[in-house]
Amino acid sequence: MSETQHVVVLTTLPADADAAAFAHALVEERLAACVNLLPPMDSIYRWEGAVQQDPERQLVIKTSRDRVSDLHDRILVLHPYDVPEFLVLPIVDGSDLYLRWVTESTRPRAVTHDLDDHRQE
Repeated sequence: MSETQHVVVLTTLPADADAAAFAHALVEERLAACVNLLPPMDSIYRWEGAVQQDPERQLVIKTSRDRVSDLHDRILVLHPYDVPEFLVLPIVDGSDLYLRWVTESTRPRAVTHDLDDHRQE
């Protein structure tokens, strides 16, 4: 099976973090086509030898496979955690129109050919 062109990336943020600003940065920088911000939830995890519990928000990030490395680097800069969640899940199938939109939305601006960048007068 060949490597997929599109992926979903999962990360979490503390529930009191500005998840909207975090998501806006990723979309504005064309590292993500869309970021879904799920409601706060409780996370129970092992950290530094002890079981911890904290409120967090799950972020679901849709992007192109070729943007994953840049997305990872940017998340490391923006994220408040020492070791942020960064899980890449392949999209094995989906709507052609939606996946084309993901590709166009995450293409670096210098080579974008979508309709938003070529408005007719």
